[in-house]
Amino acid sequence: MLSADKGRRGAATLIALLVTFLWSTSWVLIKIGLDEIPALPFAGLRYVLAFGVLLPFAMRRAGRDELRSLSSADWRRLAALGLVLYACTQGAQFMALVYLPAQTASLVLSFSPVVVALLGVAMLGETTVRAQWIGVALYLAGVLLFLYPVDLPAGQILGLAIAAFGLLANAGSVVLGRSVNRSHHLSPLTVTVVSMGIGSVALLVTGVVAQGVPELSSQGWLIVVWLAVVNTSAAFTLWNHTQRTLSALESSVVNNTMLLQIALLAWLFLDESLDVRKLLGLALAAVGVLIVQLRGLPWRRGRWRGSPRE
Repeated sequence: MLSADKGRRGAATLIALLVTFLWSTSWVLIKIGLDEIPALPFAGLRYVLAFGVLLPFAMRRAGRDELRSLSSADWRRLAALGLVLYACTQGAQFMALVYLPAQTASLVLSFSPVVVALLGVAMLGETTVRAQWIGVALYLAGVLLFLYPVDLPAGQILGLAIAAFGLLANAGSVVLGRSVNRSHHLSPLTVTVVSMGIGSVALLVTGVVAQGVPELSSQGWLIVVWLAVVNTSAAFTLWNHTQRTLSALESSVVNNTMLLQIALLAWLFLDESLDVRKLLGLALAAVGVLIVQLRGLPWRRGRWRGSPRE
């Protein structure tokens, strides 16, 4: 029995690592796609197509019944979640990558769990522990080490401002998502499909109005479709599957490997520089973020008790 559990946990860990690898490749594919596709329509197309892939699953009988049962308050909350999570967060990520190297943009956006923790203190009255502040300090030290010497061109300063907006929007979407999911009367699929549908359409319309209708080559379409079908729809489905087996701590550790994965992929495929100093900075930042995330995980008798997350 114990051996079977270890086998399931090992398989789930490998699947989770595959998912984070797919998500990490998204940063490289986005940077390549931005050579021909304006950022906002690009992001809008990705998530509209992903919505189209997920919609048939949500339109099964149980899903249709749930959609019909949504109250006006449910629609408002899901619309707000979609606008913040997709229109603002994803739009900002794509725009930031216009001006920033993938390594730098991912480093800024990885600060989201820390902002969420601080928002929990300010808005929900949650408490912090000393270790969390140590985590924040380690993250900031990692950022400074990565960026040293801090001498950024004007374009990258604009990119950092856009990434910071995306960071705040992402943190806000996490708080909104918690509020929606705590109601327990909506399935994760319904929450995802409705919020993604509203947010992605708003993002695409805004992008077309602001940056025009994109003309995509066959490579451009291949990138958009791959990002939508594989790196979004399939990857998020697989990730949710792993949450039935992995503990919150295990998932956090796996997810935090993305900083290093993105850096290595950007070095290999985008010719972004990477040396020992930058690697140490990224590793330090990842450890700092992980320490902040540990606050909400169960601790007992000096050992972490892993419990599956849905």
